[in-house]
Amino acid sequence: MNLRSMVPFRDRGLLSGPEAFFGPLQREIDRLFDDFSRGLSIGTGQSALMPKMDVTETDKEIVVAAELPGLERGDIEISLEDDVLTIRGEKKVEREEKDEKKNYHVSERAYGVFYRAIQLPAGIDPKGIQATMSNGILKITMPKPARAQSQKIEVKEGGTTGGGKTGGKEGHSKAAA
Repeated sequence: MNLRSMVPFRDRGLLSGPEAFFGPLQREIDRLFDDFSRGLSIGTGQSALMPKMDVTETDKEIVVAAELPGLERGDIEISLEDDVLTIRGEKKVEREEKDEKKNYHVSERAYGVFYRAIQLPAGIDPKGIQATMSNGILKITMPKPARAQSQKIEVKEGGTTGGGKTGGKEGHSKAAA
């Protein structure tokens, strides 16, 4: 295969050195990665269902806001287990029986089950979590757990650990006997 034929310029003499050889290959690899990443975000229904989220924090609380357009409160389940907040939902198909006679020319809306999981700091009390939904925005507010009090520990001079003779030479001689 002649890699120079992949160069899009009519005057291939403009490129010389490594660019002449690797340039077209690099562009082709870049194009493949672009096509692949576009396919992940547009082509799959699961990624199209993933709610966009904002997670914010203040001194007293953590707030998760998730976009869930077209969903009702009954379509969503929120749980907290092992310090992981999970949001599950299902967007159901809105077609009616009479829609079977319709010919769809474009169908970009995604339907199905989705979930998002967020690792939270340890110690959040599930009883303090509040969730509201308005205009397709789910807002989950939870109080931050109390931080463990840090205390400076003084380092003291010398001393033996173990408190007896077993830590010295006598201990070794007894074990050998």
